[in-house]
Amino acid sequence: MALSARIAAVDLNGQLRGKRVSASKLGAPARMPLSALNVDLFGHDIDDSPLVFETGDADGTVVPADRDPVPLPWLDHAPLLQLSMMETKAGLPFQGDPRVALMQVLARLAARGLHAVCAVELEFYLVEAGGALAAPVNPRSGRRLVDPQVLGLRQLDGFEAFFNSVEEGAVAMGLGFATITSESGLGQFEVTLDHAPALKAADDALLMKELIKGFARNHGFSATFMAKPFAQDAGNGLHLHASLVDAAGKNLFDDGTDAGAPLLRHAIAGCLAAMPFSTLIFAPHLNSYERFVENAHAPTTACWGYDNRTVALRVPSGPAAARRLEHRVAGGDVNPYLLFAAVLGAALTGIEDEADPGHPVIGNAYDTAAPGLAPDMAAAIAALGDPLMARILDLQLLDNLARTKAQDLAKCAKFSETELISALLEIC
Repeated sequence: MALSARIAAVDLNGQLRGKRVSASKLGAPARMPLSALNVDLFGHDIDDSPLVFETGDADGTVVPADRDPVPLPWLDHAPLLQLSMMETKAGLPFQGDPRVALMQVLARLAARGLHAVCAVELEFYLVEAGGALAAPVNPRSGRRLVDPQVLGLRQLDGFEAFFNSVEEGAVAMGLGFATITSESGLGQFEVTLDHAPALKAADDALLMKELIKGFARNHGFSATFMAKPFAQDAGNGLHLHASLVDAAGKNLFDDGTDAGAPLLRHAIAGCLAAMPFSTLIFAPHLNSYERFVENAHAPTTACWGYDNRTVALRVPSGPAAARRLEHRVAGGDVNPYLLFAAVLGAALTGIEDEADPGHPVIGNAYDTAAPGLAPDMAAAIAALGDPLMARILDLQLLDNLARTKAQDLAKCAKFSETELISALLEIC
């Protein structure tokens, strides 16, 4: 049995920040600077942040989240991790905490009798260990991968020992593992998680990323969720599937028709309206914008359609009772809590306004005119200040996020392409 445990909250870049503690202290509140959730991608304080020198770098209290501790099975003795949230000295939720941001959006939905059920599809690459951006060696054949083999079972089975560890670890951690597939990039794979209440689904997405990266190291690889590690190959996406149900669990997007209920259209309209201004959340790093390439299954405009994988918001086919929207914009490098909060919060604004999304796209969405996403990181930072975003997320969180990403951009802009990829490879 492990003598130590971990307590951690999640920063704006989706990184765990916390402490190693005695296992006997698990579940007890702990002190940590509020600014710890507002550091840049490299773990540095944000210049001129009001959370640092203006307040004397004041502490907050890290309190356990409403989820039991989970084991970290890739570490020796599988120590427990307690996911946590940050409170201020006054005992109030810290508005710079992304998990708090999601909880507040869910509370606003609940006030209208709406409860979000979500699932994610999460893409990643296995690459050579040691920091090199190169395809891995297939453990079964002993040969380096040279073809992507989309949905190829033989290639998937070549990494059987690694994926067995991932599956067993997911069960031990209580993650809703569903499927694993070989994807269209060289050494690229996708994990699909089962649907769950939105907060658990966001936790599961974060923990699955940690699990995959941890076991990749144990098996002699590196795993990266970077949005576009290979310039000429497919990017990594994180597709969010979401529906809204009532207290009895009835899907409110379903009215028995193929089109879905008016509530679904309102939610889609809200997501489309907020999409250009939310781009920084969906594409949080300089490399993220390399993924938005036409005719490459990464959306470039705010549009929607039925059973159409070229649009940003897809309504998948299938049983009417499973009617949902699929948000296809975010990269694999996204912070799951901010993604869920931005999408569900935008959907809520559309519901509040009874907005109309217009006609669905039929055919190739890349050939249609629609509002574009922010074209680059600088534009995305500026777009975050649109008044619509203040209806979705707290102003303090938006300000913290803009400051954080401005510092990230300034640092990463000084890197060569090779240096940038190397820096992001392990972090993302």
